[in-house]
Amino acid sequence: MSDAFLEMRRDNVHVTIAGTYGASLLEELERSPQDYEIIKKRYSAFFQTQLDNLLQENDWNPIVLAGVNTHACIRMTAIDAYQRDLDVIVAEDCIGSYDTEHHKITLNYLDGKIAKILSNIEIHKQLST
Repeated sequence: MSDAFLEMRRDNVHVTIAGTYGASLLEELERSPQDYEIIKKRYSAFFQTQLDNLLQENDWNPIVLAGVNTHACIRMTAIDAYQRDLDVIVAEDCIGSYDTEHHKITLNYLDGKIAKILSNIEIHKQLST
């Protein structure tokens, strides 16, 4: 629990802790041997991870974000990436949230300012050029 959020430690919540169901990868997620795995510890994927170094070492820009809890994880990671002068694309077809209202608010907030909100088809077209 040392990496868990303060609230999770206080309430002894073990939802997304290593070894629990909430922390497991989807079986249908295609992975290859050259893929990197970063253990995300907080809302932002940059918080106490090697993501920043990995992106810099490989000169990966833009970055494409996908995941759950648009209003928290996607938003915080997008803002942190933007603050690192990275171009950010949010994969609209690959994000979601249990909070529909804040999902929409976050997309409106990010779109065109901090990130581009694009469909998978649009992302493929943009990255193929």
